[in-house]
Amino acid sequence: MGEGGPPEGFRQLEGSPQPGGFRQLGERRRFEGHLFEVRTVRFADPDGHEFERDVVRHPGAVSIVPAHGDGTVTLVRQLRVAVGAAVLEAPAGTCDVDGEDPDETARRELEEEAGLSARRFERLGTVFNSPGYTDQRTIVYLATGLEECEARPHGVEERWMSTERVALADVERLVAAGQLLDATTIVGLLLARRALEP
Repeated sequence: MGEGGPPEGFRQLEGSPQPGGFRQLGERRRFEGHLFEVRTVRFADPDGHEFERDVVRHPGAVSIVPAHGDGTVTLVRQLRVAVGAAVLEAPAGTCDVDGEDPDETARRELEEEAGLSARRFERLGTVFNSPGYTDQRTIVYLATGLEECEARPHGVEERWMSTERVALADVERLVAAGQLLDATTIVGLLLARRALEP
């Protein structure tokens, strides 16, 4: 990510009108990591008073729900260092390859993480992951017509990743039991279930 911030369309341009009369006046970089930046963003409220907020600028991501013909989906379980736990979630990945279309990112991540290829990909929607502090958006896909292929894990966490089959009919029970905690995955499973209804 360069000085220009996230991809076009992921945030309004500086100085453009914001809902309710807020205006973004500028921003400065505070930290640049491998996948994201932290910036301090300066705004003016409708009365002209200025204020600042720290924002994580993220290039965006994809999340894929691989649905089998028997009413189950394949999820992955991997260590998430931020929460200190192995989290059950849909295969997903950051849009971190310059010039790569998100549809292609979804295909690549499904193969790398879950060892699955799909004949059909359908965009189910786009979600903000946590708009209180980051501009990250994740495109959610439904993948069907699945076939096994060789997984190609990247990084330490993916090397130790495992896969699990979960019934779409069990989503609410798994959420209530605390077994499904990843919000993007939960949204994706509910959207997939609706899309697959006869």
